[in-house]
Amino acid sequence: MKKLGLIIALVISTNVFAQILDPVKWTTSVNMISDTEYELVTTASIDDEWHLYSQTVPDDGPIPTSFVYEGNGKYLKKGNTKEDQGHTIDDPVFGMKIKYFGNKAIFKQSIKLKAKGVFVINAVVEYMVCNDTQCLPPTEVDLAFEIK
Repeated sequence: MKKLGLIIALVISTNVFAQILDPVKWTTSVNMISDTEYELVTTASIDDEWHLYSQTVPDDGPIPTSFVYEGNGKYLKKGNTKEDQGHTIDDPVFGMKIKYFGNKAIFKQSIKLKAKGVFVINAVVEYMVCNDTQCLPPTEVDLAFEIK
């Protein structure tokens, strides 16, 4: 009976101290281009040894990074979300050429205002990261951009 109690205690303590991997931290900012044009800037800070994948990856590759901006009638998106140059490599995990970002990635979305005043644009980024030994499942993170 004591052995069973010890085993249960070890399992519980292992689960409590298990590290949850979260190698990407997301921040947002807004650049005013003109009275009616703004740029929504999303920055990904990526832990060493991890790779965040581009918005454009080949079929059968990793989940691409993608952005969904919630419409609210106060703005219009202008074009698609642009990204940094990044690095293109022969990825050993997927066996294909893939564009990825290490350490930091910046994504920019241009918008045109349809209304004046302070409001928030909500968005969601979905992404996948890998290192040389493992990939984490796709993750979604809520983003917010305050237009002033």
